[in-house]
Parts: sequence; structure tokens; C-alpha cells
Amino acid sequence: IKADVSHGRLKPVPDEEVIELYGGTQHIPLYQMSDFYGKGPSLKQFMDIFSLPEMTLLSSVIDYFINHGIEFDQVHLYKDISDAIRDVHVKGVMYKWIEKDMEQYILHGDEIYAVLNRLVNHKKKLFLITNSPFSFVDKGMKHMVGKNWRDLFDMVIVQADKPNFFTDRRKPFRKLDDKGSLQWDKINQLEKGKIYKEGNLFDFLRLTGWRGSKVLYFGDHLYSDLADLMLRHGWRTGAIVPELETEIRIINTEQYMHSLTWQQALTGLLERMQMYQDAESKQVLLEWMKERQEIRSLTKNLFNPQFGSIFRTFHNPTYFSRRLVRFSDIYMASISCLLNYDVNFTFYPRRTPLQHEAPLWMDQLCTGCMKTPFLEEMVHIR
Repeated sequence: IKADVSHGRLKPVPDEEVIELYGGTQHIPLYQMSDFYGKGPSLKQFMDIFSLPEMTLLSSVIDYFINHGIEFDQVHLYKDISDAIRDVHVKGVMYKWIEKDMEQYILHGDEIYAVLNRLVNHKKKLFLITNSPFSFVDKGMKHMVGKNWRDLFDMVIVQADKPNFFTDRRKPFRKLDDKGSLQWDKINQLEKGKIYKEGNLFDFLRLTGWRGSKVLYFGDHLYSDLADLMLRHGWRTGAIVPELETEIRIINTEQYMHSLTWQQALTGLLERMQMYQDAESKQVLLEWMKERQEIRSLTKNLFNPQFGSIFRTFHNPTYFSRRLVRFSDIYMASISCLLNYDVNFTFYPRRTPLQHEAPLWMDQLCTGCMKTPFLEEMVHIR
């Protein structure tokens, strides 16, 4: 995002201004950008659904202050807005708004029910770990899946306080009755059909015996849901990325495929022909460079005119994309995508070419040979 907290606006910030803000360079030191959970000392990653209102509110307030000549300390402003958003969530205000209009905010989950029911019928054990309170989960799941949704799960854990649930051993499980009221029992086993609050993963593993790669856990947040489970506990992880549906639709369009193919062809031409330095060749190279840059921008803007794809910035994977690959074994737009596969289907990893393995020209994929194109042949590429 081309802005920082003191310059967020409802209009784009010029590249020159951004570069000046960061000391005249496009490089941001890694220690500033992120710790393990994506919250660095001076930069925060906006990478979940809560980021959308947070970014909008930050930009709107800063834009208002700037337009009305109001001085402000960006640190205070960011903290106040973040605290306000946190309170709306933690104090349950957001849940109450959603519960008043389930039809508006929560979709019916016929396909979700089909996935869960299919897994149960194949003797898979299902569990739900969520940070939301029981009342919200119960109403939401009844709306999505049906009134008997709890029959699908071997155990349900609410207000889990992820990601602390995965690392903090101190909080014990507490049982809730059917009305959501806390019980005083000491938890020595996790019973099917019961609702539990808080707890921690270490007690969960001890009481269930579900360990390692036999467990596949799905979540929609790379840090809060998946990172600890993969790196510390060896679970298999699946990331839910709703934006993937739109991205796949775009990359399957004729416009995208044509633009990408020609962009790769131009890149190959520039690499192979740059040794020709006569006046005519230099002019052709300049035209190719200009056209390549135009196509790069066009291809990026097909996804989003402001930020492009969430998975790729021009030819490089985004930081989100790299974290996604690191913390998830598989990712999909919705868990309902599993309906396209048999329950025992095995997903094998794809071999991604390294730079020294990747062919420069598409015809090498078929022939394996190193062809050097000539300028007079290039007129036929289009």
C-alpha cells in the first residue's frame, strides 16, 4: 500500500513521495516489516477481513484531518483507531449487529453442510476452534448449516483466544451448558457434543491424541490460525482465501492469457536481443521495453486498479503469497471446493521451476533446445 499511517488518504500517494518517506529507497528492512505474527515494530500487515474496515477508517480519518488542517500525532491516531476496532470486536458489538440480520451478513451454507456431512460419513473426526462467543457461533451455524450442526463435530471450542491458544499452556478448558453458561467442572476429557471455552492446544493434544500430519486444520488467517500449527506442531494446514475465486476467473480470461503470453515473449526478446546496439536495433528495443511496461501495468490492473493481485506484484510473489506457501499445505477459495474430490484423494505438490531451471522461451518447454530468434522472425510472433 503506497502510504503510511501519517499519509493515508482517500487518493493515491505519488511514488516519489512514498520513496522520500522511506529514505529515498524502495527497500524496507525486514525487521521493520514483520515479526512472526506479521506485526513489525513500525509496519503492520493488513492481511485479513478485518483489515478492510481498518484501512478504510484510517484513510478516512486521516483524510478528514488533512483536509481540515487538524494537526495529529500519527502514533496516537493509529492506536485510537485500532483500539476502537478491537473494542467493537472484543466487546461483542459486532456480533450483535450481525445477529440482528443474519440474511444480510451470513450466507446459507448448503455446500458447507455437504462437505461436513460427507467427512462425518467417512468416519472423520471434526472439531471447531473459534475466537467467537458461543451465542454467535450457535446462531451463525444454525443459519448456515442447520439446527443440528453440533452433531457434525466431535468437539467445539469457543473464545479460544487464537493465536495464544496454540502457544500458551496456562488457560484450562471450561465447559459451557446448552445455554452458554460456564460450568465449574475440572475438564479431564473432551466429550462429543459439549461446548468448551478457552483452553490451550497442549491440553487439546493430550486429551485427544490428535497429533502431527494426521490432522488437517483449515483457517482463514495465516498467522492466527495456521503458522503455529504447521511450524510448532506439525499439523497439515489448509488456508481459505475467498479472493482466489475472483483471481482464478481473471487468469482464465482470454485477455489475461494473451497479455501474459505476449509479455513473456517480449521479455525473452529483450534478453536475447539486447546485444544488438546499432541505431535501428536500439529503437526497436526501446519500443519493446515501452510496450512490455504497458502490458505489465495492464495485466496487474486486471485484478485491481490500485493494488493488483493479492498473490503477485508484477512477476514476483507478494509477501502474502510467500507466507501463504510457507504456512499452508493447501489453499482454496472455500472449503466447499473439497466436494470436487474424493475423500481419499491425495494432493501432490507442484514442482515450481527455479531461476536456473526455467526456460527462457516457451518453445523450449516442448523441444528442450535453445533457439536464438532473429529480428526478422519476430514480426510473425503476433
